[in-house]
Amino acid sequence: MRELVGALRPRPEPPPALPLRQAIMAGAGPLFLALLVGVGFIAAFVGALHNPQPNAVPVGVVRGDQTAQRLLAAVASQTRQLRAIEYDDPAAADRAVHRDEVYSALASSPGGLSLTVATAASPAAVAVTAGVLGVAAQRAGIPLTVTDVVPVNPDDPRGVVPFYLAVGLVIGGYFGGIALSLALGTVPRTVARAGVRIGGLAIHAILLALAGTLIVGPGLGIWHQNLFGLFGAGTLLAYAAALFATAVQSWLARLGTTLIILLVVVLGNPGSGGIYPPEFLPSFFRGIHEWDLPGLGADLIRSVIYFPAGTAAWTAGKLAIWAVASVAVFLAATVVLGRTARPARVAD
Repeated sequence: MRELVGALRPRPEPPPALPLRQAIMAGAGPLFLALLVGVGFIAAFVGALHNPQPNAVPVGVVRGDQTAQRLLAAVASQTRQLRAIEYDDPAAADRAVHRDEVYSALASSPGGLSLTVATAASPAAVAVTAGVLGVAAQRAGIPLTVTDVVPVNPDDPRGVVPFYLAVGLVIGGYFGGIALSLALGTVPRTVARAGVRIGGLAIHAILLALAGTLIVGPGLGIWHQNLFGLFGAGTLLAYAAALFATAVQSWLARLGTTLIILLVVVLGNPGSGGIYPPEFLPSFFRGIHEWDLPGLGADLIRSVIYFPAGTAAWTAGKLAIWAVASVAVFLAATVVLGRTARPARVAD
């Protein structure tokens, strides 16, 4: 309670220990870092999201399905918006849609062509695919039927809730790590104390994930399925973010906060594929979602809610790698740098 009261108490500037010119120079560094974050934020968000253009959106097709392949070839001769992904048989193509490997699959049917889609993967990507193929099929005089086998929840028609939930968990997670570093110091004195801090961050992640699950589940009624899985995914994401922030600050202190924001917020959010799918982003941002925390989190939450359990395994594994690597880096800082914080022994 004393720490909470102290955090709310205004803190005046300390007595002038430095000449004014030196004080100004001392403040220039933090202001420059803040300027860097602001400029980076503007450049990244505006640069990535100002003019989304679909490019090479994957569409499954069965190898040897001449009607479907002919239509996709006609589309490819006119635009680069779609990219055909071949499968050996219709079951494999259908399985790819159900497992979030492609947004849709085109196949011949008795009445013409059938487009199987999963709007839960990305309503925007599915809309572009259906629109482009619909126009091409109409020009070719071939009826096209669209079937949504994994629909997005009607309370989230744009499919953005996984992204915003992931952002909240990531921000809450790394703020937890930063808060402990500010309150207790960036480097614990002993490995045992580091373990206590790691445990405290785990409790923080559990509570944050529980709150997020309750908000999007019973609170707002957006999702009702697999809430236990969502809670587990949220805990892993928040914990990885908290540990990452703790690890970076253990070596870089206040400079680490800037690096965390640049990597997770400035690059991670626009490159996450949560606002627009990766195929809509400039090439620089297109692969960020495969390794950065917000993108991994959005992909994991989407997989847990809409797709079979196995589809989330590799994404969850990447987040686990983030967490384990962060713990290793944090413990290394404790061993190497924590010694300098230990009081010297007094001889008997």
